[in-house]
Amino acid sequence: MGRIKTIARRSFLVGSAAIAGGVAFGYFAYKRPVENPLLETLEPGEVALNPYVKIDASGITLITPRADSGQGVYSVQAALIAEELDVTLDQVRVDPGPPSPAYYNTALSEEGAPFRSTDDRFVAESARGFVDVVMKFTGMQITGGSTTVPDAYEKLRLAGAVARETLKLAASQQTGVSVDQMKTENGAVILPDGTEISYVDLAGIAADLEPVDNVRLRPPSEWRIIGKPMQRIDIVAKSTGTQIFGIDVNVPDMVHATVRLNPHQTGKMNRFDASKALKQRGVQAVVPVTGGVAIVASNTWYAIRAAQHIEIDWEPAAFPSEQEDHWAALSGAFTDEFRDSRKRDDGDIEAGLTTGQVLEAEYRAPYLAHAPLEPVNAIVKVTDDRVDVWTGTQIPRFVQANVAEITGIPADKVHVHVQMMGGSFGHRLEDDVVRKAAEIAVQMKGTPVKLTYSREEDIAQDYARQIAMARMRGAVRDGRVETYDLSIAMPSIIASQMGRQGFPVPGPDLQIVAGAWEQPFALPNYRVTGYRAPPLAPISSWRSVGASTNGFFHDGFLDELIHAAGADPMAERIRLCWHESSRKVLEAVRDMSGWDGADLGANRGRGVAFCMSFGVPVAEVIEVTNTDASIRIDKVYVAADVGRIVDPVNFENQVQGGVIWGLGHAMNCEITFSEGAVEQSNYYDFEGMRIDQCPVIEVKGLENASKIRGIGEPPVPPAAPALANAIFAATGVRIREMPFNKFVDFV
Repeated sequence: MGRIKTIARRSFLVGSAAIAGGVAFGYFAYKRPVENPLLETLEPGEVALNPYVKIDASGITLITPRADSGQGVYSVQAALIAEELDVTLDQVRVDPGPPSPAYYNTALSEEGAPFRSTDDRFVAESARGFVDVVMKFTGMQITGGSTTVPDAYEKLRLAGAVARETLKLAASQQTGVSVDQMKTENGAVILPDGTEISYVDLAGIAADLEPVDNVRLRPPSEWRIIGKPMQRIDIVAKSTGTQIFGIDVNVPDMVHATVRLNPHQTGKMNRFDASKALKQRGVQAVVPVTGGVAIVASNTWYAIRAAQHIEIDWEPAAFPSEQEDHWAALSGAFTDEFRDSRKRDDGDIEAGLTTGQVLEAEYRAPYLAHAPLEPVNAIVKVTDDRVDVWTGTQIPRFVQANVAEITGIPADKVHVHVQMMGGSFGHRLEDDVVRKAAEIAVQMKGTPVKLTYSREEDIAQDYARQIAMARMRGAVRDGRVETYDLSIAMPSIIASQMGRQGFPVPGPDLQIVAGAWEQPFALPNYRVTGYRAPPLAPISSWRSVGASTNGFFHDGFLDELIHAAGADPMAERIRLCWHESSRKVLEAVRDMSGWDGADLGANRGRGVAFCMSFGVPVAEVIEVTNTDASIRIDKVYVAADVGRIVDPVNFENQVQGGVIWGLGHAMNCEITFSEGAVEQSNYYDFEGMRIDQCPVIEVKGLENASKIRGIGEPPVPPAAPALANAIFAATGVRIREMPFNKFVDFV
């Protein structure tokens, strides 16, 4: 196979996604095909048919640019390409590819536009198209927001189809047989007489051809992989302990480092004395980094031990030092001065509160750490004209740009080798660890530096989930919920997170009301108002972001109103729901659980909760028993609709994982501050759900929705309110604050 002919494979038309409503601004530039980044690093004998398919003498590589933190998206992305390319998953390798604007996330436009996910009017679709233009022009290669499947669903199948048809054209040129007489199967073109020509053998010819871009995507009736249970490509490695995560990567001649950073986040370091640390075994150097110091040693354990021997004088944090002051800041933010958005304002709230039974309540949700099993880590090697970075990241282009700024090496000379992550939950949407590693590596030019945070440092320096507070008023009359006024206060997640990347965020932050304002319920008087509290501790995206707190707020108080009305919790939610696929989700979970009321007998009860987040309606029913010792969660039923389920097994796993994640944190977890520092430090005081607490979780996936959606985050928001509602049904105790173990014990 000859060396790639670059001219024919320089670009790739992303597809027909977005611009459904038509956007004039930048339209022609937007429609211009993206450049193929693989061409820049091809080795002799390699062919890149488009940005997602590379072939060499040893086989086929599928590029899967969305990061995998355990949710199985390498497998899902590969399956979408393989479906159209006519290969099996065991015939291919996968590679996350290089950072490139070619891999911008098309689906982020759904969350970025200020419209409900159920709004498919021309104006809403046009706004989403505009956001997509911005995403393309800025090259936003981001994994997040449950967007991997909706982003990839058409794009990657198109890539597979283009590669397939181009390989068939190559076979036609080689044999003289017309393309319409050929078929493809198992990585080969099949001629009418049964002769098979492998893709590998055809790739060299295909490299000289213009890509065939007028391809037809196969209908579901012809699918071999999509919609069927598939074995994940990482299952063997993860089952045998041979999976290489970022923390497992080793580079020749590297040194190991850890950090001690100001426990009062945002505060600076006045001075330090490392004389004792430098005498510890294996220690090679102690160097300053932003916000603290780095200890370099011959292994990570030596570095972590030596870090405790450094005497440091810290500056205080820029935010309130005590936890009660954080709550007070939220409490004081429910004023016009801090009002950020009011996207839902139906009927007449004040008039509605003059009739019937009126209720008021206040709900709270604390800061939470991401706390993935794999502590954050990165390897950086800096030379005079090149930087290499090995790390797990959801934002490789931000990493590339920030390392370039720190090292002074141009961004196109910063090579980011994306690794598998041992969990993230939003943690790897930050790149603080890479920046610190780059700062160290600049001071040790030519030596690869592997930086690993200790568990304690990881939790202390984490950019937590937002703290949030809600105040509600509502009224019921004649057995129905008629008025609901919900006000939510929290600092801006997006301003905090994107501010660290140097991006201003104009306009309201809809994450302050996400999971509340867009709920598909028709109430006569219905208002949702967001209040942007002053910045407090730095915060970031945490699995399901704003909806992680607001789903609890919105549905928890809705359940209170329904109870006050004397209505059935399930029947009243179904009556209020105007959105067809959401209503079917509620009906599905009703049927799964055999719902005939919240009362299950003495000391037993069940609760239902619903939340639409990221465009996905999810309903959950939880059954509990109030035992002599404490609350036991008996069983969970979940129904969700993502429009199209690519892999039913992975779908079920994601839903079950989301429920466990949501329940564990609702039961047990919070991050609190004292004297300006995080009080928790490890899993013993930030404890999720234990295995013996985990209930049976029954899952049903529906495919009625009009758009393809992701399932990584939507199961989280309904978990906490469903549990709170179940506890109320079993005990009469209404819980309005997480974690719930402040009010009840759990088995």
